[in-house]
Amino acid sequence: MAGNRDYINRRIHSLLGVLPIGLFLIQHLTVNFFATRGPEAFNAAAHFMESLPYRYVLELFIIFLPILFHGIYGVYIAFTAKHNVSNYGYFRNWMFMLQRYTGVITLIFIAWHVWETRIAIGLGWVDLNYQLMENILTNPFFFWFYVVGVVSTTFHFANGLWSFFVSWGITMTPRSQRIMTYVSIIVFLAVSYVGVRTLFTFAYGI
Repeated sequence: MAGNRDYINRRIHSLLGVLPIGLFLIQHLTVNFFATRGPEAFNAAAHFMESLPYRYVLELFIIFLPILFHGIYGVYIAFTAKHNVSNYGYFRNWMFMLQRYTGVITLIFIAWHVWETRIAIGLGWVDLNYQLMENILTNPFFFWFYVVGVVSTTFHFANGLWSFFVSWGITMTPRSQRIMTYVSIIVFLAVSYVGVRTLFTFAYGI
């Protein structure tokens, strides 16, 4: 029974990492990327998302609860998984190890980001606008903290796609898994560019 429960939890964990968390990541970074078109464009995009009907329901069931389960169970996996990089050193073993490490980093980053933005906005301490992120990211420490957090998050998502396709039986052959490795690398580079490019815009106006 314990084995079956762990199997089911891992499948749910993998699924939530792609749907809906992965889709939310893409959407969130896309909205933020409007900053590259100027403060007015970002403010308009952000306020559109803020004015969505049933926003609180969507946030709870599409964002916060899935992230909470994925994050907590991910930490359990990270601290119970056995790495064998020192013995084998294969590429996929390194990806396995980095997936666990970036998962912990990503969880810390998301918790801080939610506190600094969503919760602070909800409590009325700050307003949702371009200046909020500009004030945060002009601090060099927080700029690099966000760079590390964003890259960690995009790697965790992109590499998680590979695991998702394997665990759900979509890529079963060595060739299909090799192709998915290339796809995940492209996804990582593309999504990382969107995220990091936005950070530079907020911090340096470029």
